[in-house]
Amino acid sequence: MNELVEIVGLTKAYDANHVAVNNISLTLPRGRIIGLLGPNGSGKTTLIKMLNGLLTPSRGDIRINGQLVGPLTKAHVAYLPDRTYLSGNQKIQDILDYFADFYSDFSVEKAKEMLSNLNIDTTSRMRTLSKGTKEKVQLILVMSRNADLYVLDEPIAGVDPAARDYILRTIINNYNPEATVIISTHLIGDIEQVLDEVIFMRYGQLVLYTSVDNIREQHGKSVDAYFREVFAC
Repeated sequence: MNELVEIVGLTKAYDANHVAVNNISLTLPRGRIIGLLGPNGSGKTTLIKMLNGLLTPSRGDIRINGQLVGPLTKAHVAYLPDRTYLSGNQKIQDILDYFADFYSDFSVEKAKEMLSNLNIDTTSRMRTLSKGTKEKVQLILVMSRNADLYVLDEPIAGVDPAARDYILRTIINNYNPEATVIISTHLIGDIEQVLDEVIFMRYGQLVLYTSVDNIREQHGKSVDAYFREVFAC
């Protein structure tokens, strides 16, 4: 079965006047890097949280590997939130030990190899690291799992171009090739070279789901340029 994620009639309403995700149906295959794109308030983060089981849909279903999202699917999803979630007092080694205990698919060896390549000392405490280095550590933790679905919320926001390049290389080189990566970002021009497909969202609704090649062939534009055209008004 090539389908990894099946979304059917998915809606999340916080109240009658705030529908964050509105009746989305979508099937995502394995082995893709997919950009989740849309203006602020389009429902991207709400969708991401439902994929991770952090929010419960008002209506509709999400299945990962054929299972409804819940405790069992969390073992198959590696999630990078858009904000730092690690304590500043924690040493990197302690975080590695925690991940190894919590996730059966986490490779301490892989994480240490990537940290070593960046000359990041595992005895360092998180509070002593620069913002860019913290972002790299968090990404390394996620990409050291052998997950089926990697969900990355703004992984390159707020870091310098060199750090962005490293983060993108890490994503490409370290995810399970049978898995799928979903990347939510506003920095489309910086990531479109790694994307296979894109999802456009606006006002909680699905606007477009297509391959990057289709956009370039049918519209003769980059993903960034086509995005600006679609969301110009």
